[in-house]
Amino acid sequence: MDFSDFFQQYWPFMALVLWFGYKWWNSKRVLAMLPELKKNGAILVDVRSAGEFASANAPGTINIPLQELGRRLGEIPKSAPVVLCCASGTRSGMAKLLLLKNGYRDVHNIGTWNKFLS
Repeated sequence: MDFSDFFQQYWPFMALVLWFGYKWWNSKRVLAMLPELKKNGAILVDVRSAGEFASANAPGTINIPLQELGRRLGEIPKSAPVVLCCASGTRSGMAKLLLLKNGYRDVHNIGTWNKFLS
Protein backbone atom coordinates (compact mmCIF):
# COMPACT_ATOMS: atom_id res chain seq x y z
CA MET A 1 0.00 0.00 0.00
CA ASP A 2 1.52 3.34 -1.02
CA PHE A 3 0.99 6.64 0.82
CA SER A 4 -1.84 7.74 -1.48
CA ASP A 5 -3.86 4.59 -0.77
CA PHE A 6 -3.09 4.83 2.94
CA PHE A 7 -4.17 8.48 3.02
CA GLN A 8 -7.40 7.81 1.12
CA GLN A 9 -8.30 5.00 3.47
CA TYR A 10 -7.29 6.56 6.79
CA TRP A 11 -7.62 10.34 6.33
CA PRO A 12 -10.62 10.66 8.71
CA PHE A 13 -8.67 8.94 11.49
CA MET A 14 -5.57 11.06 10.80
CA ALA A 15 -7.69 14.24 10.85
CA LEU A 16 -9.18 13.22 14.19
CA VAL A 17 -5.75 12.53 15.68
CA LEU A 18 -4.51 15.92 14.45
CA TRP A 19 -7.57 17.68 15.92
CA PHE A 20 -7.10 16.12 19.36
CA GLY A 21 -3.38 16.79 19.17
CA TYR A 22 -4.05 20.44 18.43
CA LYS A 23 -6.57 20.71 21.31
CA TRP A 24 -4.04 19.16 23.71
CA TRP A 25 -1.17 21.41 22.54
CA ASN A 26 -3.27 24.58 22.62
CA SER A 27 -4.58 23.81 26.09
CA LYS A 28 -1.02 23.35 27.39
CA ARG A 29 0.01 26.63 25.74
CA VAL A 30 -2.85 28.61 27.33
CA LEU A 31 -2.19 26.97 30.72
CA ALA A 32 1.42 28.16 30.53
CA MET A 33 0.23 31.69 29.68
CA LEU A 34 -2.41 31.75 32.45
CA PRO A 35 -0.36 33.50 35.18
CA GLU A 36 0.50 36.34 32.78
CA LEU A 37 -3.08 36.54 31.49
CA LYS A 38 -4.39 36.76 35.07
CA LYS A 39 -1.83 39.45 35.85
CA ASN A 40 -3.24 41.39 32.89
CA GLY A 41 -6.78 41.16 34.30
CA ALA A 42 -8.08 38.17 32.36
CA ILE A 43 -11.76 37.34 32.60
CA LEU A 44 -12.22 33.58 33.13
CA VAL A 45 -15.46 32.41 31.51
CA ASP A 46 -16.96 28.94 31.87
CA VAL A 47 -19.45 28.32 29.05
CA ARG A 48 -20.95 25.11 30.47
CA SER A 49 -24.62 25.02 31.46
CA ALA A 50 -25.69 26.53 34.78
CA GLY A 51 -26.27 23.02 36.15
CA GLU A 52 -22.80 21.83 35.16
CA PHE A 53 -21.26 24.96 36.65
CA ALA A 54 -23.23 24.56 39.91
CA SER A 55 -22.03 20.97 40.34
CA ALA A 56 -18.34 21.95 40.09
CA ASN A 57 -16.39 25.02 39.01
CA ALA A 58 -13.05 26.73 39.36
CA PRO A 59 -12.67 29.71 41.70
CA GLY A 60 -12.71 33.03 39.91
CA THR A 61 -14.63 31.84 36.86
CA ILE A 62 -17.93 33.33 35.77
CA ASN A 63 -20.61 31.23 34.15
CA ILE A 64 -22.09 32.35 30.86
CA PRO A 65 -23.55 29.29 29.12
CA LEU A 66 -22.69 29.08 25.44
CA GLN A 67 -26.34 29.43 24.36
CA GLU A 68 -26.54 32.74 26.30
CA LEU A 69 -23.17 34.15 25.29
CA GLY A 70 -24.39 36.09 22.26
CA ARG A 71 -26.85 38.14 24.28
CA ARG A 72 -24.53 38.57 27.27
CA LEU A 73 -21.45 39.92 25.48
CA GLY A 74 -21.81 43.19 27.40
CA GLU A 75 -20.71 41.36 30.56
CA ILE A 76 -17.28 40.67 29.05
CA PRO A 77 -15.05 43.71 28.51
CA LYS A 78 -13.14 43.84 25.24
CA SER A 79 -10.22 45.55 26.98
CA ALA A 80 -9.18 42.49 29.02
CA PRO A 81 -7.93 39.06 27.96
CA VAL A 82 -10.64 36.39 27.99
CA VAL A 83 -9.94 32.76 28.87
CA LEU A 84 -12.72 30.30 28.08
CA CYS A 85 -13.39 26.79 29.36
CA CYS A 86 -16.08 24.11 29.30
CA ALA A 87 -16.28 20.35 29.86
CA SER A 88 -14.11 19.22 26.94
CA GLY A 89 -12.91 22.33 25.10
CA THR A 90 -15.42 22.08 22.26
CA ARG A 91 -18.03 24.57 23.50
CA SER A 92 -15.29 26.95 24.62
CA GLY A 93 -13.82 26.67 21.12
CA MET A 94 -17.17 27.74 19.67
CA ALA A 95 -17.35 30.56 22.23
CA LYS A 96 -13.88 31.73 21.16
CA LEU A 97 -15.03 31.97 17.55
CA LEU A 98 -18.13 33.93 18.62
CA LEU A 99 -16.06 36.40 20.65
CA LEU A 100 -13.52 36.89 17.86
CA LYS A 101 -16.38 37.50 15.41
CA ASN A 102 -17.69 40.19 17.77
CA GLY A 103 -14.47 42.16 18.01
CA TYR A 104 -12.67 40.56 20.94
CA ARG A 105 -8.97 40.30 20.20
CA ASP A 106 -7.32 38.58 23.18
CA VAL A 107 -9.31 35.34 23.51
CA HIS A 108 -7.95 31.96 24.65
CA ASN A 109 -9.48 28.49 24.99
CA ILE A 110 -7.95 26.59 27.92
CA GLY A 111 -10.12 23.53 27.27
CA THR A 112 -11.56 21.80 30.32
CA TRP A 113 -12.62 23.88 33.32
CA ASN A 114 -10.47 21.90 35.74
CA LYS A 115 -7.31 23.23 34.07
CA PHE A 116 -7.94 26.41 36.10
CA LEU A 117 -7.31 24.29 39.21
CA SER A 118 -3.73 23.45 38.16
